[in-house]
Amino acid sequence: MKFRGYVRPDGRVGIRNHIAVIPASVCASTVAARIAEQVEGAIALPNQHGCAQIGPDLEITARTLAGLGTNPNVAAVLVIGLGCESVQAERLHEEIAKSGKRVESLVIQKCGGTLKAQEQGLRIARAISQEVAMMTREEADISNLVLALECGGSDTTSGLAANPVHGYVSDKLIGLGGTSILSETTELIGAEHVLARRAVSKEVADKLFEIVRACEAKANAMGVDMRGSQPTPGNIQGGLTTIEEKSLGCIYKGGASPLEGVLDYGERAPGNGLYVMDTPGQDIESITGMVAGGAQIVIFTTGRGSPTGFPLAPVIKITGNPKTYVMMEENIDINAGTIIDGVESIPEVGERVFAEILKVCDGKLTKAEALKHMEFGIYKLTSTF
Repeated sequence: MKFRGYVRPDGRVGIRNHIAVIPASVCASTVAARIAEQVEGAIALPNQHGCAQIGPDLEITARTLAGLGTNPNVAAVLVIGLGCESVQAERLHEEIAKSGKRVESLVIQKCGGTLKAQEQGLRIARAISQEVAMMTREEADISNLVLALECGGSDTTSGLAANPVHGYVSDKLIGLGGTSILSETTELIGAEHVLARRAVSKEVADKLFEIVRACEAKANAMGVDMRGSQPTPGNIQGGLTTIEEKSLGCIYKGGASPLEGVLDYGERAPGNGLYVMDTPGQDIESITGMVAGGAQIVIFTTGRGSPTGFPLAPVIKITGNPKTYVMMEENIDINAGTIIDGVESIPEVGERVFAEILKVCDGKLTKAEALKHMEFGIYKLTSTF
């Protein structure tokens, strides 16, 4: 099975052709945004991180920004640094350049301030834009696709209909040689033992248990016991009663394929198949981690309705709730509520979703893209120092 995408120097294949303008820290975010808004095809990734971070938090930010720059949906990168932050622009430039794509960088303090940095950055970004505009799509095998699996604004129909559709699509892609990433460690709590049965080794199962224990321990340290409770008011209104109930529905997104490994936040999968990434349950931070890990496309189930998109990867919205589809049709791409209504089966809707994925890979805009939803956020472990 084939799609048409942009073959990158490292052999990976993008389905979009963005120019990423990446600030190394919050201090460079305004300059990055001002440059991107004036250049065709450029997208800025402003964030509040990169300065006064230490240890694992600093590592996560640096790994995530580098992973976003190397994502195959990105054709070229302009890195903007202030000059005195924890994540140095030069180092970020070096990491992204390992992918073989064009990377440029500038440092605001060396340029002489905001206006001079913007002027220099605009010249660079304009030249990159003209180069990127000449790139064309080529035929590529579906095995090059890395699919991010996400859910948010869940209700009872998510676990009954939409998430099992995710699982069908994930299994089909893996059967064709592709890769799927299941995330949201919070939403594995109480169901981790079920998922661990499919681990390809004891080491993989042990790491899965380890990330769930660490997630719970962090909540317990703040005086919150997540088992037996449900942290999201919208989920409660949607009919979910406990975190275990939500988790049992959540893991349906992973289908029935063997679990090949457990990834750190923003880490790239070493091979094909199903992987779990250690992310929070917060949708935007979760998607950011998976795209930094190489996912070119996201399928996102939502029972109550969510407009969330992402700057660098198209997000296909799926609901299992027929009423939600009617209410939020402008945001939702696929109505899986036909399963609840008894009109279609899970495999039938799964085939519709898979067909939509191929169309989006070939260039069709998702509703989130058409509406310019570009929500973005990087996971943070602890306080800023």
